[in-house]
Amino acid sequence: MRPSVVRVNRDLRRDLYAALCAALLVLTAVLVGRAIQHRDGSLRVDWPPLLASWDPHVGPGTPAAVVVAAAVVAYGPSLAARLSWRPLLLAVWGAGMAWTWSLALVDGWHRGVAEQLTTRNEYLRAVPRFHDIPAALRDFTRHILIDAPDNWGAHVAGHPPGATLTFVLLDRVGLGGGGWAGTWCITVGTTAAVAVLVTVRTLADESLARRAAPFLVLAPAAVWVGTSADGYFAAVAAWAVALLALAVRGLRPALYGVCSGLLFGLTVYLSYGLTLMAVVAGAVLLLGSSRRPLVFALAGFVVVPVLFTVSGFDWWEAYRLLVTRYYQGAGGVRPYGYWVWANLACTVLIVGPATVAGVRRAAVRLRPGGDRPRRSPRRLAVLVLAAALALLVADLSGMSKAETERIWLPFAVWLLPAGAFLTGARGWLAGQAVLALLVNHLLTTGW
Repeated sequence: MRPSVVRVNRDLRRDLYAALCAALLVLTAVLVGRAIQHRDGSLRVDWPPLLASWDPHVGPGTPAAVVVAAAVVAYGPSLAARLSWRPLLLAVWGAGMAWTWSLALVDGWHRGVAEQLTTRNEYLRAVPRFHDIPAALRDFTRHILIDAPDNWGAHVAGHPPGATLTFVLLDRVGLGGGGWAGTWCITVGTTAAVAVLVTVRTLADESLARRAAPFLVLAPAAVWVGTSADGYFAAVAAWAVALLALAVRGLRPALYGVCSGLLFGLTVYLSYGLTLMAVVAGAVLLLGSSRRPLVFALAGFVVVPVLFTVSGFDWWEAYRLLVTRYYQGAGGVRPYGYWVWANLACTVLIVGPATVAGVRRAAVRLRPGGDRPRRSPRRLAVLVLAAALALLVADLSGMSKAETERIWLPFAVWLLPAGAFLTGARGWLAGQAVLALLVNHLLTTGW
């Protein structure tokens, strides 16, 4: 047998071992989690490690989801190789929307989309309280703690007001209600895949971006992109990174640098935890050819914080109060010793076995002697592992105990292009699709 064939077989075997280990991690998290939850209820989830309940079902989105999955598995890799670049980006966005909408509609329009953002702890419940936006921003921190009068629901209190303001502004322009909110989150959230492809092409090369494209479309993460606001947050953060990548590679550095900074500024006013996107931004700067756009990015970044601060919202004070609120609620009950590793099982479920195997290959690329420093695969590996590092920091912080299948979407989308390192793309894509379909049809997810 030729050495190249032996090497391919060895790499595939190691990929499968990595996927098997990830599956065992998930199984362990399920079994241990169920035992803990049955014993004392401290996990505060019905089907650990996910915030979900066992509910085998089918729905109107089931046939479409199966058809989209089969089409992407069968034709995705070849179309990604053949299409010209801009049509490919549109195809990725369109296919990603079709996949996400299909999965959401497995639960029907009302339960799957229109009602997701209208529950007691969700953002839309707070929209009527923002009839006077400046006053609401000035008083925002007074309602974060559980024992505060008229305290905010969990998601509103757990995020800076930029998140809620998004839905307030949608309501002001006539797109109020859960249906429009869900449509906004899916439509914007699915553009994250396009931003990631633009970044990979800019910092690594086009061939790797093309190989990654089907994996970004058929991600199990789509179960949670449709419909949660975190999918929208993921897209804003992803475009901030993409524009920074274009700037540091010398493409309109002033324009793209300022726009990137504006989006990074918005990102940290959508979610406190997304300050960790600075790790991914640092990797982009490391891989760039110029540091000059950093000045423009910083100039753009300060705009959003200044606007919120002048309006009376104190980000640091709000975060301090949020930490207290977190431990007043489920965060103070959920055991760190379980979630610090079970969160990683949640990550396996949103990125899928192909991404696990791809991240293994990314780590190999960064070993001494694994690749020449300027080789494109090594550059992609730096980007992927930077996202993995940000995710691990979030995990160790203890501020993300449970619900990370939703909360970590902004980091997870940067792990997905690791699929470009794999051979036998169709087989791995089929595994991704099967995982997403099983999760969506066997469980009812919620947040």
